[in-house]
Amino acid sequence: MKTTWLIAFWLLLVSVSTLLEPDFLTIRIVNGRFFGSLIDILHHSAPAILVSLSMALVIGTGNIDLSVGAIIAIAGSVTAVLAAYSQLSPYLILACSLGVGLICGLWNALLVAVLGLPSFVATLILMVSGRGIAQIITDGQVVTFDSDFINGLGNGHLWGIPSRVLIMGAFVLFMVVFIRKTALGLFIEAIGANTRASYLAGVNTLGIVVFVYLFSGVSAALSGVLLAADIQGADAANMGLWIELDAILAVVMAGASLFGGRMSLLGAVMGVLIIQTLTSMLLISGFPAQYSLVIKALVVITLIIAQSESVGQKLSRLLPRQLSRRWCPQKPREEL
Repeated sequence: MKTTWLIAFWLLLVSVSTLLEPDFLTIRIVNGRFFGSLIDILHHSAPAILVSLSMALVIGTGNIDLSVGAIIAIAGSVTAVLAAYSQLSPYLILACSLGVGLICGLWNALLVAVLGLPSFVATLILMVSGRGIAQIITDGQVVTFDSDFINGLGNGHLWGIPSRVLIMGAFVLFMVVFIRKTALGLFIEAIGANTRASYLAGVNTLGIVVFVYLFSGVSAALSGVLLAADIQGADAANMGLWIELDAILAVVMAGASLFGGRMSLLGAVMGVLIIQTLTSMLLISGFPAQYSLVIKALVVITLIIAQSESVGQKLSRLLPRQLSRRWCPQKPREEL
């Protein structure tokens, strides 16, 4: 039900944006490629959606990953440096960048799952040090490169659709099939709801927590590659800066509990789209930049409060009985 509210709110933002800019929904073809505001929103949302979906898995286990922004910076820096200064093939460069993300995820998994550190503290270590590591890799410089293959990942297109959107769509489809169509999603939520009971029921709790952190690291690394490919370079100080907060916010907007046991993949995607559409709407409306962040925060807070159970229960008392059952259910429903 929360996902339904998110979709409705996103459509509201799109409607308001259309009133502000009549061509907002216009999609045109230029040189065999689709262009338009909606295409731009999907294009810019792709890295955050990759991170948000993996963050949903981590939060589903009752943990958190604050290091995804730093991993993006590290992977983007590795991509830029290897593409600029080495003779490696683009495929090997991509493998090295994703491998760096895998190593970072393994580090987080070691601290959280094996050593038992609180995930907030464990991932904060890499969040703080990771961006410094990225700056060491780039020697504190903005590194630029020229690679047709890597550039194609960030700015290319296939069948007129931007490559970043296609990669994002394939990633979402993979997540839905791999997580929601198998028992893995159920195990992840079970661990978040009650780790001890899951372990006694035969669930490999250690293995699943390690897996979600490895997956989060690789997803963040892929986002770093896409961001580096987009600008054909890497700025270690700013790549992926605060993206972890947007990812956590999108997951929470989708109705996930930070204590674990509940997650919504489609809701996380809609949360990112809402944030990006709201940003575009504020730019179109001409609001000064210093006010846009405050307005975004107020809108998001309002949306989260409107989805809370207490508000839903109070609203159910005001609505007629049939509408109350339809829009304010007392028991949570399974979401995608």
